[in-house]
Amino acid sequence: MEKLVFRTLKEDEIEVRIQSVTEKGLILLLYKDSRTDMNILDETVGPMNWKREHTRDNANCIVSLWDEEKYQWVSKEDTGTESNTEKEKGQASDSFKRACFNWGIGRELYTSPFIWVKKEDANLYPIKSNNGKDIWKCNDKFEVEKITYDENKNINGLAIKNINKKKIVFTLGGNKYTEVPTEAPKEVEQPKSNVCSECSKAVTENVVKFSNMKFKKILCLDCQKKFK
Repeated sequence: MEKLVFRTLKEDEIEVRIQSVTEKGLILLLYKDSRTDMNILDETVGPMNWKREHTRDNANCIVSLWDEEKYQWVSKEDTGTESNTEKEKGQASDSFKRACFNWGIGRELYTSPFIWVKKEDANLYPIKSNNGKDIWKCNDKFEVEKITYDENKNINGLAIKNINKKKIVFTLGGNKYTEVPTEAPKEVEQPKSNVCSECSKAVTENVVKFSNMKFKKILCLDCQKKFK
């Protein structure tokens, strides 16, 4: 148990959500969902070696892992917040994810950079509030195209893609993250140097030297006869 280390999250295990929108752009945040936590727990310690419990008095979640050496359950606990859709279910799911953060699952998301997307990289639109002011909205979907970590599990490379616009809209770590082309670039054929300038027949190196000296261009033996 002392050496237990959970791996970092993969691209398809990270959700990208919009935090806020203005007329100039929007802010994105990185999340994980509870299914990712369950999958990583199953993968790392085994489905029979972990359990979750929800307390009714404070809606906290307790995630316990079985320690074979100590022959006992080791637990970590955290609370959650209610969601806008399903109050109790959302709170239970959030407390579970937070408890898994305590175990180290997805903790690298806390090292996420500030993700700002410019207005030209998203479909923004205004709606009128009750006081007549514009409230900016965006219905675009975003995903993590690429993510890398350093040896301390800090995010050191990140590429976010706008699914609707089919383009990369945020990068961290230089310009090494670009969209994959739909077609591989065609290889440019290099011109052959040892060919006759008249008929394109291949010639030997000795013929090239002689032809350049006498005719100032490359000619095969047959074409040399025409220029004599």
